[in-house]
Amino acid sequence: MSASVVTRRDRTVHGLAWALVSAAGYGFSGPLGTAFLKAGWSPGLTTLMRIAGAAVLLLPVAVIMLRRHPLTGPGARQVLLYGVAAVAGVQLCFYQALQHLTVGVALLLEFLAPVLLVGWTWARTRRTPAAIVLIGCLVSLAGLVLVVDPFGPQRVDVAGVLWGLASAVCVCVYFGLPGGGDEGRVPPMLMISGAMVVGAVVLTVTGLTGITPWEVGAPTGALAGVEIDWLLLAAMMVVLATVLPYVTGIIGIRLLDTRVASFVGLSEVMFGVLAAWLLVSQAPTPVQFLGGALILGGIVLIRRAENRAPVAPAEPAVDG
Repeated sequence: MSASVVTRRDRTVHGLAWALVSAAGYGFSGPLGTAFLKAGWSPGLTTLMRIAGAAVLLLPVAVIMLRRHPLTGPGARQVLLYGVAAVAGVQLCFYQALQHLTVGVALLLEFLAPVLLVGWTWARTRRTPAAIVLIGCLVSLAGLVLVVDPFGPQRVDVAGVLWGLASAVCVCVYFGLPGGGDEGRVPPMLMISGAMVVGAVVLTVTGLTGITPWEVGAPTGALAGVEIDWLLLAAMMVVLATVLPYVTGIIGIRLLDTRVASFVGLSEVMFGVLAAWLLVSQAPTPVQFLGGALILGGIVLIRRAENRAPVAPAEPAVDG
């Protein structure tokens, strides 16, 4: 019994480490993307550069992995769905929501994903989550509200809310699809490299059709008060804010329970606040610090619930 406990503890520690690295990487995507947007680059082209650059970087990995693990019908559908929803869909829906909502409200809607996952699991299994899980949901979401600070002058309309909820559903696919049993799963590196290619194709199509217009801005962007060439900014966005967090994130998700991984992902907001503070001089407020503490508190509650859960027959994972 002690060996199994140690194994479970090791998986949890390693999973949390990978998930936190992933969240930190994603946190830099905001400031790096802001540098492009302030320089006049359109959101559609900025997103395409991010995903297409990652696709090119990971293409050799995809080729090698396909030779070792040829995709069958179910595996190909997983990669396709992950690329459409968890890569292209999240970005597209979020930028569409920003056409109607403030950034704070759009982020709040997007990060409703953990609650949607708990609700989805509740509906599928017909088992009411433990009280500590429900409390963890409420505490984390309360902290998220404080961190993103959506209060104040803002305009909210139905279209924006629907786009924001669509982005949350895509985030659920990001957290849910890589999980499940070992049998029939697509290897992590094949999943993420193949999905990047799919996402790049989708964003190219949306750009060519005018859904996400392409507009080229200035050749440099400001980061931490320094003008940086757009190629270096793009490289940072591809490597630091895309390839690194997606790869480490999928590893973390497979080591952790899907719900736990999704709540750890909420720390992306805190990392984003810290990155914005350092790189674009947006200092966090005491309220945001309090919100970060609440988010961590909610994660701890969910983690405790998972540690207390008795060993039971495996249930099918959320498959998007």
